[in-house]
Amino acid sequence: MSTLRIAVQKSGRLHDESMELLKDIGISIDNGIDQLKASARNFPVEVFYLRNGDIPQYLKDGVVDAAIIGENVLIEKGNGINIAEKLGFSSCRVCVAVPKTMNYTSISDLEGKRIATSYPHTVQSFLDKNGINANLHIINGSVEIAPNIGLADAIVDIVSSGSTLFKNNLKEVEMILKSEAVLAVSPILDAEKQAILDTIQFRMQSVLRGRQSKYILLNAPNDRIQDIINVLPGMKSPTVLPLAQEGWSSVHSVISKNEFWNVIDELKANGAQGILVCPIEKMVL
Repeated sequence: MSTLRIAVQKSGRLHDESMELLKDIGISIDNGIDQLKASARNFPVEVFYLRNGDIPQYLKDGVVDAAIIGENVLIEKGNGINIAEKLGFSSCRVCVAVPKTMNYTSISDLEGKRIATSYPHTVQSFLDKNGINANLHIINGSVEIAPNIGLADAIVDIVSSGSTLFKNNLKEVEMILKSEAVLAVSPILDAEKQAILDTIQFRMQSVLRGRQSKYILLNAPNDRIQDIINVLPGMKSPTVLPLAQEGWSSVHSVISKNEFWNVIDELKANGAQGILVCPIEKMVL
């Protein structure tokens, strides 16, 4: 039987969240310190721990079959690699930042400037799109230090909270793109490995739906049930069960965590009482 080879980042936040997702979909990995490859105990999967920037080439060459990788890295280096699933974690953005002392008013202020970055293709495409000529300095590592040592007038780098920019007296002035972790697939994948990947993707979708949803239970007066049902999106339709107290029913449904408080306010306004909200581990459709 074939074994699917999945690459994940060797260390860091993306690594930790990737391994957590694999665990949540039922794949048990035994890996030691500094181990570069590990096999799953209960699933036909091998996990390769690689440098993020190397993964796109391994996907292209078929050295690995799939990867959990930052979308920004694929945009920079992964031309021709398909994204099977967006995973909703490790969110960041690729941004232009300049010294706080710079009087930046528009993108035209980058004309003729020196820009330090680890994403030259992404930056050049952005500059070309906006008709800006600038000089790129390719740096692998601490890009944010470049303006402070006189190497560049601006930088382009990934930003999460913005604290690193703040510490280096930089300010964010343009956002080039938003990024998150994705499941990427090698263009060289046979039918047997595709079947394994389909199972993994199905499990991931179930976990991700659960993370984005909440299970809600409430008590409703029977004469207000239809009004309350109209507020609840549900999966197909809410479950309604009679309570021991005459004239009342229990309503069960699923709501998006992003709409949580708005939905709760509407439910209360429509007579709902005893509202309970619970996390969902997985949601299989």
